[in-house]
Amino acid sequence: MPGEADPVAHYLPLRGELIGLAYRMTGSVATAEDIAQEVFLRWHGTDRASVAVPRAWMLKAAARLCLDHLKSARVRREHYVGPWLPEPVLDSEDPPQQAAHEKAQDLSVAFLLALQRLGPAERAVFILHDLFETPFAEIAGLLGRSEEACRKLASRARARLGDATPRRAVSDAEARRIARAFLAASRRGEEAALRDLLARDVVLQSDGGGLRHAALKPILGADRVVRLFLGLARKRPAAPPPLLHLGRINGLPGYVTLEPDGIPQSTALEVVEGRIVAIYVMRNPEKLARLSLRPAAGHGP
Repeated sequence: MPGEADPVAHYLPLRGELIGLAYRMTGSVATAEDIAQEVFLRWHGTDRASVAVPRAWMLKAAARLCLDHLKSARVRREHYVGPWLPEPVLDSEDPPQQAAHEKAQDLSVAFLLALQRLGPAERAVFILHDLFETPFAEIAGLLGRSEEACRKLASRARARLGDATPRRAVSDAEARRIARAFLAASRRGEEAALRDLLARDVVLQSDGGGLRHAALKPILGADRVVRLFLGLARKRPAAPPPLLHLGRINGLPGYVTLEPDGIPQSTALEVVEGRIVAIYVMRNPEKLARLSLRPAAGHGP
């Protein structure tokens, strides 16, 4: 039988997919890695000779663990201080992006936030079926629902996601140009340059998790966002924070800086038709703890 061989040999090629599934379900890389490890422990201890398709078995096990996690996470999320953003993933890391469908390559914050607004069952069905190509018949067994009910959940999830489905990504060269230009303009407090980069209806969200100062509500509109960065530039020390990363964050143009308090901060920029329509600033140290970065040589603004 397919599952009789060395459990590690079956698990390792699928680890990236398991992390990718769990990250999209939970928004946390650390949690996703823990879930993938738990799947391995369960796979190691199961009767593998009875498993016809190891990949299907492991994906369903990961989804079940994610659903269990979300039951307790829902309570914590209700008491979260300020906007909640997913844990950032850098292009220089081994990101949780492996999946069986090209849609699953999109890790943009807007798409992940939209996924988080789905109910746990809707999220599980959509991710398993639309992103990881799991048949509805298998998902039905996981959720304890009929196949037709799972089809309806998927359809409802697609309708609720609406325009949040993945956008066409900007090129690497354009991503770096925009990230570098925004970093320079925001550091120097260059009002004209900031307004030239921002869409009129730009939205800024910052996640401090109640552990670092951050805006408690999204900041809407170019005027307010520009005023924020002009104020920050006036208060900024003479020496700018070291730049740790310039590239993509969750597939978006962005950068990571080392702030005066000694903790990193990530900034991801969603760009549509050459203008920044959304800014996602991660300041929560718990969500930045796994970033092991050093100052990036030659990456000054």
